[in-house]
Amino acid sequence: MASPLPVSPPAVHVALSEGRSYAVHFEPLATAPMHLREAGLSGPLALVVTDETVGPLHLGALADALRADGWTVEATAVPAGEGSKSLDQLSALHDWALGLGIDRQTPLLALGGGVVGDLAGFAAATLLRGIPLVHLPTTTISQVDSAIGGKTGINHATGKNLVGAFHQPRLVLADPATLDTLDERAFRSGLAEAVKHALISDPALADRLDREWDTLVARQPDVLAPLLRDAAAVKARVIEADEREAGERAFLNFGHTFGHALEKEAGYGTLTHGEAVALGMRAALHLSESLRLGQVAEALGPFAEADRLVARLDPPAPTLAIDALMAATEADKKRTAAGVRYVVLDAVGRPRLAADVDDALLRAAWRYALSA
Repeated sequence: MASPLPVSPPAVHVALSEGRSYAVHFEPLATAPMHLREAGLSGPLALVVTDETVGPLHLGALADALRADGWTVEATAVPAGEGSKSLDQLSALHDWALGLGIDRQTPLLALGGGVVGDLAGFAAATLLRGIPLVHLPTTTISQVDSAIGGKTGINHATGKNLVGAFHQPRLVLADPATLDTLDERAFRSGLAEAVKHALISDPALADRLDREWDTLVARQPDVLAPLLRDAAAVKARVIEADEREAGERAFLNFGHTFGHALEKEAGYGTLTHGEAVALGMRAALHLSESLRLGQVAEALGPFAEADRLVARLDPPAPTLAIDALMAATEADKKRTAAGVRYVVLDAVGRPRLAADVDDALLRAAWRYALSA
């Protein structure tokens, strides 16, 4: 007798102001037509944006399900990788979509990871002043983080994600089975955002991640889907409280100020985003302890257990000049008039923002992250 299929965890619901809301489902891609109807979306035309890696793996099954439900499917694939988050690719999507005679009810479905979601999401935000967006994330990092919350955008020579818009999706459908097609590096590095969510908001989730790590990285379905769902729920709670990053949403940047500098100085694509964030979290944990002590920390103290969890992500540490990394943080988009703000922890589950941080503490945090 065949083994029963794993039961899908309950949907996460994101409730926003003015009665807006959307669901995040962890179910097979074949359920897309049903969920499109539930979200109030009807055809006949559906645009699908994917990339040249994901398309051959998952586009056929999605398109078949949509066509069987009466949709007309038009699809295009951009080159895989961070380089596609560019003005040239955005303009090409505009030309393609407008050439198909879309209207303001035509949904755009983003099938892929964070790059596709950011690029296609920004296209949806800017076509006809906004058309419906549906995220179909196929990577770990996009299923627990980037597909939720409405941030869209492209990169600029000055830094990552500096040109974009907030454009909330009407629906997110994350199929955990699509993660089986990821290589080990992509799958593991994508778990960085799940770890981040646990450290800033959910100590019990951090404990579960630690206990179930081996079965999680083995992609055991009955462990994987519930953990992804609960990590996504953390993001949803933060978005509900602070849709446009006026306050609490900034805590989602734990590890990211350091991480963005690493991505820029190493060269976009050298480190995965998750690897950069993992190294950034190790720096942020060291900085948290230094700020707690009021001096450069010799050890991680109460943050040692959190650091051991982050270390399980096994991010590679590039050889980079600390002076260059310090300078790169000055261009980070999270910088305010008061200077660069770093998300640090007073304890696991208790984040705060720290500004005007002494350079000696920052240099020590960089040294720790790059050598630990």
